[in-house]
This record gives sequence, C-alpha cells and structure tokens, in this order.
Amino acid sequence: PFLVVCAYSCDQCGYEIFQEVTQKQYTPLTECQSEMCKKNDVKGRLYMQTRASKFYRFQEVKIQELTDQVPIGDIPRTMNIHLFENMTRCVNPGDVIHASGVFLPKPYSGFRAMRAGLLSDTYLEALHIHQMKKQYNQMEITPEIQPQLEALCQDPDVYSKLATSIAPEIFGHDDVKKALLMQLVGAPTKSTKDGMMIRGDINICLMGDPGVAKSQLLKFITKVAPRGVYTTGRGSSGVGLTAAVTKDPSTGEMILEGGALVLADNGICCIDEFDKMDESD
Repeated sequence: PFLVVCAYSCDQCGYEIFQEVTQKQYTPLTECQSEMCKKNDVKGRLYMQTRASKFYRFQEVKIQELTDQVPIGDIPRTMNIHLFENMTRCVNPGDVIHASGVFLPKPYSGFRAMRAGLLSDTYLEALHIHQMKKQYNQMEITPEIQPQLEALCQDPDVYSKLATSIAPEIFGHDDVKKALLMQLVGAPTKSTKDGMMIRGDINICLMGDPGVAKSQLLKFITKVAPRGVYTTGRGSSGVGLTAAVTKDPSTGEMILEGGALVLADNGICCIDEFDKMDESD
C-alpha cells in the first residue's frame, strides 16, 4: 500500500491529527500540538492509526525491451512503471504489454538529493496497459470464427495444414514443425490412482547442422505462444535461467528476480545453443 494521509492519535487527550504525505520518505509527527495538551502543559505522544489513514494500492513493475527489438550490439533497455489502484496486479512476469502514461522524473530526498545534481531517475506513471497476448483461457470463440473452426475440424488434413502454418517462410522440416505443433497444443494433465501426475506437455531437443533454421523456428514459436521466452545458452547461466537474489530499490529488501524459466511459466521457453552452457549450470 502507498500511504497518502497518515492519521495520528494522542495518548493523553485523544486528539486526532492528519498528515498529508507527498513524498516517498517523510518524517512522522511525534508530539501532540492540540489545545488540550497545551492547556494541561503535557506533551502527548502521537501514535499512528492505520484505520483512519488513507492508502492507495501501489505496485512497481519493471519492463524490458523485447529481444527482437534490441539494436545489434546493444543490451535490452528497462524502465520502471508505477501502477495505482485498479491497475495493480494486472500484469504478471513474462507478459508482453503495451503501456501508456506520463513520463516523470523520480524525485530524490535527503542526502541523495544533494549529490544527485542535475541527474535523476525516471519512471512511467501508467494510465493504461494493454496485454499484447492472451492466455488460452482468456480467448473467446466469436461467431465470426466459429464456422471456420468447425470446417477446420472436419478437414482430414488439418494436422499437416497447421504444421505448415508454423514459420511458412521456412521450406521443409515437416516433422520438426509437427513436433513443435504438438508442443504448442499439449494435452491434459492426468493423475493416476496412486497420485502420480502425468504431464501433458513435452520437451523437444532440436539438433542439426548450422544454418538449417533452428533458431528461426524457436523465435517463431515464442511469438506464437501466449507466453514465450527466447534465450541463448551462450549468455545464460543456471541462475539466469531460474532465479537470482537481488535488492529491491523501493523497499531495500532482498527479492528473487525470475529468470527465463520463471518468466515462461505456463508457456514455452526456447533455449538456443544449449550445448554452449557450462556443465555446472
């Protein structure tokens, strides 16, 4: 929660005092200044009352530039986004979003403001966020596409047609495309009587000579899948694929920052050049 108005109550006279909070860091009030305490010549101590205080729902997220939009030789750029009230919890790690809002500088306070000078960090106060990809459970069958789906289900050659629609600019590789199609579609997860879970998704290892469009197939799969992450084994480590411990700049606490496998949860993670990774990772 983001504190907007802080309420205090005096332990001597019961007087309530409200303090408006306009910055990220503020100095709480400690001594009561009511007429009752001044008349009785006592120094009442103020205690914060959370019930009478006003809070906003607040969430700070960090977005990163897509890999296919990064210029050659550069690293992906990042930006912090501040979400308030109903816009909180509308995005999850790994989502592809389009955010619009007000680009603002982040004000410093205390000793850091004296050292900052003319430099300051920036953030985006979001006004609208649009999900670029929908999950499978969020997709709706409209009356316009209902006849097309029914006709496609009756087609005996639907399996080959769907497979050839994967990366159509790449000729051949029919068996590889069919395997990738099976991975995209998946199957229901089953559980046996003794409690063993049989997963419905599969893992695929593509091996071949250089220049046979293995990387292009992986990149196409990440674009088609509702949640897909593409990474390379050459620049990835075991920590980068799972999670790394970092420090949250907002709260100062240690947090877990998800890697490629975490961002691709309930989706597809494509790791190119898997043989270039260290054996320890």
